[in-house]
Amino acid sequence: MEDSPDSALQREESHSSYISMRDIDPSPEDETPPEYIHESYFPEKDKDNYNPPSPPARSTTLGLGNHGPVYYLKGLQKYSSYAFTVFATLHITNTSILPLLTRSVSAADPYLLLTRPYYQSLPFEPLLITAPIALHISAGLALRLYRRRQSVHRYGAESRSDRKRIPWPKLSGTSMLGLAMTPLVLGHAFINRVIPLWYEGGSANVGLEYVSHGFAKHPIISYAGFTVLVGVGSWHIVWGWAKWLALTPAQVTSYGQQAQLRKKRRFYVINGVAFAVASLWLAGGLGIVGRGGEATGWLGREYDELYRRIPIIGQWL
Repeated sequence: MEDSPDSALQREESHSSYISMRDIDPSPEDETPPEYIHESYFPEKDKDNYNPPSPPARSTTLGLGNHGPVYYLKGLQKYSSYAFTVFATLHITNTSILPLLTRSVSAADPYLLLTRPYYQSLPFEPLLITAPIALHISAGLALRLYRRRQSVHRYGAESRSDRKRIPWPKLSGTSMLGLAMTPLVLGHAFINRVIPLWYEGGSANVGLEYVSHGFAKHPIISYAGFTVLVGVGSWHIVWGWAKWLALTPAQVTSYGQQAQLRKKRRFYVINGVAFAVASLWLAGGLGIVGRGGEATGWLGREYDELYRRIPIIGQWL
C-alpha cells in the first residue's frame, strides 16, 4: 500500500524538524544576553553577575559639568583670594615687617622701591591686585543675590510685598568684615596709587615717606583709618583662609562635648592668629612708618599737593 502524497510530506517535515532541533547547541550560561537574564534557567546566579551599564556622564553645553552657579561663584571667591594673598604678603613685608626690622623709614624705603615694580607693572598688577579684588567682590555680591533669588523662588513670592517679607540670607562674620573692608581697601589704593598715577603719571616718588608725611600732617584721620584697615583686613583674611582650609568652628562636623571643645579651640586659635597678624602689621606701620615725620623741601610740597587732590576732604588737608 503506497503512502499518499500528504502522508509523505508530513513525515518529511517531521524529520526536518527533528534534525534542526538536534543540531541546535544549547546557549552557554555566560552568553545569556543581559536583557533575557530574568528569563534565564539560572536567574539568581545571573542576577549576581550582571552589572547594568552606567548612564553616560552628563555635562552642560560648555562642558562644565552639572555644578550650579553657587559652585562657580564660590570658586571665584576662593581662588581670587589666593592671588591677592600673594600681593598682600609682599605689601605687608615691604611696608611693615622691613621697617620694623630696619627701625627706619629711610632704610626700608629702598626695599619698597626695589620690589614694588614687580607688582605695579603689567601683567602683575592686574593679575595680583586689580582682577582678584574685582572678582572677589563681584562674586560675593553675585552669590548673595543668587541666594536671595533662590529664597524668593522657594517661598513662591510673586508680588513685591511678598518678597519684602522674605528675609535676605544671613551674613556671616567673615562676609561682614569683607563688606567693611571693601571701601577701606579701595580708599587706600586710591590715595596711594590712583592719585599719584593721575597727577604725576606714576608712583616713582611715592614710598614710605609719602605715608609718613600723611601721618605727620594729618595724624587723627591717618591713625584711625590705618588702624581700622589693618584690624578689619587681618580678621577678614585670617578667617577667610580658615574657611578655605575647613578650620572654622562651624566646619566641625562631629557632635558631643569633644566637638564643642574643638569649636572653642578653633575660635580662640583663629582669633589669636588674626591678633598676631594685626599686631605685627601695626607695629611696623604705626610704630615705625607712622612716626617717620614730615618730608621736607620740594618733596614735602609735592606730597601736600597730592593729599589735597583727595576728593571731598582734600580741601581741608
